[in-house]
Amino acid sequence: MSPKDFLGKDNEVLITKAIEKAEHQTSGEIRVHLESKCGEEVLDRAAWLFKKLKMHETKDHNGVLIYLSVNDRKFAIIGDAGINKVVPEGFWNENKEMMISHFKKGEFAIGLINGIEKAGEQLKQFFPYKGNDVNELSDEISYGE
Repeated sequence: MSPKDFLGKDNEVLITKAIEKAEHQTSGEIRVHLESKCGEEVLDRAAWLFKKLKMHETKDHNGVLIYLSVNDRKFAIIGDAGINKVVPEGFWNENKEMMISHFKKGEFAIGLINGIEKAGEQLKQFFPYKGNDVNELSDEISYGE
């Protein structure tokens, strides 16, 4: 299945709105990237995409990438160095497990939205939104092949 067809247009809009809403509470940046297959270790692929999407270039190093390989059913969450210094140990695993529980039921959009919301809540504690914050990265879902 093509990654662009995986969620459907309506869910794509809901996910983008969830990113926008989360980012209105924090200076953090959240991205979702979907592709067909992951030809390597999922964390290696997500880390490579993190750099390719220039997520490491945010001012406060507070970007989060949610990566999903739709045909392989692999996914990862990666936070930049600024986030990983401050979030509680196990935070990413808790978020990942919650998302997996939805994915197992075929609720991919719900899992992504809940993961985005949870990441946004955590980011808000350590990187609160300020009136002069600039949206440094696109809120749109990005796609690979």
